[in-house]
Amino acid sequence: MARSIAIRPAGQGAPAARAAMPFAPGPSLLTSLPPLSVYVHVPWCVRKCPYCDFNSHAAQGELPEDRYLQALTADLDQSLPQVWGRKVVSVFIGGGTPSLLSAATMDAMLALLRSRLPLLPDAEITMEANPGTVEAARFADFAASGVNRISLGIQSFDDDRLRALGRIHDGRAAREAIAIAQRHIERINLDLMFALPGQTLDGCLDDVETALSFGTEHLSLYHLTLEPNTVFAKYPPELPDDDTAFEMQDRIEARLAGAGYDHYEISAYARPGARCRHNLNYWEFGDYLGIGPGAHGKLSFHDRILREARVRNPQSWMDALLEPAAGATHLAESRLVGPDELPFEFMLNALRLADGVPAASFAERTGLNLATIARPLARAVERGLLDEDPTRIRATALGRRFLNDLQSLFL
Repeated sequence: MARSIAIRPAGQGAPAARAAMPFAPGPSLLTSLPPLSVYVHVPWCVRKCPYCDFNSHAAQGELPEDRYLQALTADLDQSLPQVWGRKVVSVFIGGGTPSLLSAATMDAMLALLRSRLPLLPDAEITMEANPGTVEAARFADFAASGVNRISLGIQSFDDDRLRALGRIHDGRAAREAIAIAQRHIERINLDLMFALPGQTLDGCLDDVETALSFGTEHLSLYHLTLEPNTVFAKYPPELPDDDTAFEMQDRIEARLAGAGYDHYEISAYARPGARCRHNLNYWEFGDYLGIGPGAHGKLSFHDRILREARVRNPQSWMDALLEPAAGATHLAESRLVGPDELPFEFMLNALRLADGVPAASFAERTGLNLATIARPLARAVERGLLDEDPTRIRATALGRRFLNDLQSLFL
């Protein structure tokens, strides 16, 4: 997934002792709480791709959908006291491959969320799907259940590139999946990757042109990276050199700008009014409740900010919730975010946005005075990485190009 950006799972199998819920007041004194989103993790896929470091597991036979829903219900019920009464602005169902679930299970999942959480009437509800798991009848049912945005994991339209990535679909299936989705759901994002094994500049731009031909409102373009603990990390494929990859990125940005897409976040391009509200809430340091195996969450209270991570293994997560043994927990981690961590966490997200964020939002979302980061802000401005505008925290073009260097100033 996403992807969406939904915050990705960390290590598995943390000791139960780490999961004790901390309720001691933390350093933050927030005058108001940020918007709240919900992330639901569906862990299964048809086959694990060699580049994937997400918490996804190849399905072995029939999915345990009933048991998964029961555990999801228990997970949500245990979390309700932390978010009671707070309105939900968006839902993101990621994976894995959520489109593997039956229409009945998806309907029950969304009914579960609505019955326990006050979703806004216009809440954005996104579901990830992969070509090869797309069926017209199910997509019509997904839409009827309330899914109003689809994120399709296309990656490429080139059959050779798709084989190199270990994808289960080909270019024809990708085109068919987009056409099916467009018949039933108006808001569609296409996920593509570039700097792929054996990819040329012309091949990269062909993928972009094909994606543009469908006229979807949103495109996500990710540079392929070799993540630790993946097959590609162990057996690295031959990738385009850095100069070629930089040229790909520059040409992508120019072409999509010419087509009317706003490059509003490092990897995200949208037509006017079509930005992903769920991901924007992440980048603006909003809150999100994460449920499901491996899901992460960030929850603010007036006196503290809490980060959580669920147990990654689907079976262990379900067992802990439905058949809890003494001392067992579905949480791998639950910890307060300290004042020394908050500046970096805030900047790690906010600086991804092309428009940046209002300077006042630093205090609003962290509970810390902006003077806390006066020195690194000044250094970033001196190096030309940050705009001089005192009312806004925004990376310059140079800062966006060297984003890791800019973010590290706030460590």
